[in-house]
Amino acid sequence: MSDKRNLPTVAELTENTSLAKKTDQFNYLMNQPVPKKWVKTHPYISGYQYLPIDKIEYLLKKIFKEYRIEVLREGKAFNGVHVTVRLHYKHPVTDDWSYHDGIGAVALQTSKGSSPADFENINNGALGMAFPIAKSRALKNACYGFGKFFGSDLNREDTLDYQIDANLNKESLNKEDWKMLKESVRLKKMTVKKADELYELSADQRSELFNIKKEK
Repeated sequence: MSDKRNLPTVAELTENTSLAKKTDQFNYLMNQPVPKKWVKTHPYISGYQYLPIDKIEYLLKKIFKEYRIEVLREGKAFNGVHVTVRLHYKHPVTDDWSYHDGIGAVALQTSKGSSPADFENINNGALGMAFPIAKSRALKNACYGFGKFFGSDLNREDTLDYQIDANLNKESLNKEDWKMLKESVRLKKMTVKKADELYELSADQRSELFNIKKEK
């Protein structure tokens, strides 16, 4: 049985801590709740909430500045059409290009009373309307990968709140801060455990604080 206390933290495995910290903070922002005034309830699906495509496009422009949508494939499936897209975006923290894939589908409109599978009774212009809608849904699906701010959790239950990685976001210590921290531990105004939670301590600094704690 493994001892979890000996497992390394993400911060200890990360060479570029500053970049990891900024990325973690960005992910935290992306997992804030979507503005309630933007959320709509589907008129035909009971209780189903969604973020309109204009809000998705606004967020993409506002947050990522540079992005493009590539249609990977499209086709028919039973009584509707489907579209798969690849959303290419330039990450605002790393400045690297990456992508998310998404898929969307929509049923074709047929004459009233007709079977959805009866393609002879498809309404005029149904295909022309269906594929753009399926593409919009695919884009939304791709954006779910960014987090709650893009509506990913609107229809989920028992979700977890994103938490900042405390080990990545510890404060660094200059000489004066280190001096004051040692004095706080000596005067028992701060515990070594709390100091380790708040600051980036080396193994030697941690050991020195424990020795100060033992002093009478």
